[in-house]
Amino acid sequence: MGYINIKIKDNEIPKYIQIYHQIKRMIEANKLKDGEKLPTIRVLCEQLKVNKATVISAYRKLEEEGYVAPKIGSGTFVRKNDGYKNIKKKYSDVLKKINPDTLKEYIDFTGETTSSSFFPVNIFKDVINRVLERDGAEALVYQELLGFQGLRKSIVKNFWDDTVNIEDVLIVSGAQQGLDIVSKALINHKDGIVIEKPTYSGALAVFNWRKAEIIEVEIQKDGIDIKKLENIIKKNNIKFLYLMSYFQNPTGATYSHEKKEQILRLAEIYDFYIIEDDYLSELIYDSHINYMSFKKMDTGQRVIYIKSFSKVFLSGIRIGYVIAPPEFRENIQNAKINTDIATSSLMQRALELYISSGYWKSYIDQLNDIYKKRYFYMINSLEKYLANNVDFEYPGGGLNFYFRLKEEVTINSYELFEECREAKVLITPGEIFYRSIADGNRYFRIGFSQTSENEIEVGLKRISDILNNYRK
Repeated sequence: MGYINIKIKDNEIPKYIQIYHQIKRMIEANKLKDGEKLPTIRVLCEQLKVNKATVISAYRKLEEEGYVAPKIGSGTFVRKNDGYKNIKKKYSDVLKKINPDTLKEYIDFTGETTSSSFFPVNIFKDVINRVLERDGAEALVYQELLGFQGLRKSIVKNFWDDTVNIEDVLIVSGAQQGLDIVSKALINHKDGIVIEKPTYSGALAVFNWRKAEIIEVEIQKDGIDIKKLENIIKKNNIKFLYLMSYFQNPTGATYSHEKKEQILRLAEIYDFYIIEDDYLSELIYDSHINYMSFKKMDTGQRVIYIKSFSKVFLSGIRIGYVIAPPEFRENIQNAKINTDIATSSLMQRALELYISSGYWKSYIDQLNDIYKKRYFYMINSLEKYLANNVDFEYPGGGLNFYFRLKEEVTINSYELFEECREAKVLITPGEIFYRSIADGNRYFRIGFSQTSENEIEVGLKRISDILNNYRK
């Protein structure tokens, strides 16, 4: 196609947004049909009298929302919109409509946190009572802007062997708030950020909100592709690299020691910083995986470390912490104060006593025993039911498996999500983990944190039946 009817107006709306909206409306009105080729970037630039970057930005936004798909060497084509348009919103809306009562009717493979059924309620209740007896009304009054000093001391002593300063530890309301605060404090419009491809959808939302220049680099089994990372860093002004060091969400990948060393060295050479989201590193089932965070290996103050207790402890408690290099400490602390002055004082004090009394370690050991057994049961069941239709890796820990549909399977992942929902099984489509949803339409994630062995068996059998119906 050489021409489409687009009119650019002189107003406050950026030109690329005007182009994007008009093409989007044409696709939705079926004036541009599925598979139809859009004008080349050069042709549209000449037609609209705009620069190349404007058209590229418009096409990229259309691609990110699933309206078009580029084909290398051929151009950009309209794609079938049903099942793709606003997939992230559709997925979220579906889950919102499933309340706790109706959730019981489903086999839930979407869980990202440990099951609350394992949480030692009576022990924690006793800990809270001990805190109230010890501290009285003071336990309910928020006094320390950086977080309860006792908890910060306990974190430094129990998790860092006193290798970090208590002044560098900031208590936050979970990893998501930690990421929000770091972004608000340090990331500005057009700052270059490298992220793993795919990555955590919450991180994508935060960086998009800050209007950062986001560049994706494929993640491999042992971490991000180093060669591609270095090539990008050489050609672009990169300020941050965001990564998940253990059992990455969604792929389950864990960084090797060698890649950690390489990335830390690149950070020194090319002057960028690493935002490390330490995700689920407590749950390690493979004896070959040893825990060593980027932060513990960081001798050049290049790592901003974010950790949540909510993933493995109890999601409703919403406590995590951030450790930042001294040069960023004040900005991050001010951003926390401006965002949310208080993280529950009572819960902070209770968590401190829970950790210092040895309950934390016992609980994590218990979770490892439970989920290690479930992890290997998952592997056996996956080999039994899904191996013919999907490819996947063994993460060696965490709570998820990530799958790629084989070529002979004709369904895409969002359509699979819808079919599974009809069969009372919930999975997570891969589209939500990519900037361009087209990149994720052959992937999906299954979590085993909320499912019993019987539910695993039944749920995977139902998924298998659906996939078999779509084999060539």
